[in-house]
Amino acid sequence: MPRQVFFYDPPERFVAGTVGEPGHRAFYLQASARGRITTVLLEKGQVAALAERVDELLDEVVRRSGGSTTVPALAPPEMMDSAPLDTPIDEEFRVGTMALAWDDAVQLLVVEAQAVIEGEGEEADEAALFEDDENGPSLLRVRLNGAMARVFAKRALELVSAGRPPCPFCSLPLDPEGHVCPRQNGYRR
Repeated sequence: MPRQVFFYDPPERFVAGTVGEPGHRAFYLQASARGRITTVLLEKGQVAALAERVDELLDEVVRRSGGSTTVPALAPPEMMDSAPLDTPIDEEFRVGTMALAWDDAVQLLVVEAQAVIEGEGEEADEAALFEDDENGPSLLRVRLNGAMARVFAKRALELVSAGRPPCPFCSLPLDPEGHVCPRQNGYRR
């Protein structure tokens, strides 16, 4: 099957969002521009890792430039996007491997999210991500300026932390129905 590449340069909107109640949420990345929307499904841990790495990469860009870059140190408040995901939410694929790169020539962050390769190991996912094989897995590629990238990372980190509160003893998420805490020998708290 030919590879589908969903390319946004630049997107009008690029956000992480969820559907469902804490503890049963599905996490998505959504890019949109000119009436076109692409939504991909991923894990909460992938959203957290992506947001943290985006912030780290942008911090490094600012540090290396000595402050003479267009990348803001913090997300501009006037650009913050707290709107829900655009509907309908039709996922194109489940994300397996992600990659980040900073294109210094044009001062843009490149985010790539590739579909899971069924029946293959993680090494195959990573190798396929950097190849533009026309028969490879589907790919979402988004190019963001520094301010949009900061806004994406801030929203994504807030989204991840807005889940269930952690147990004070074991740090596992607390369920509204109760929590079987391994540090309390399985007793409900």
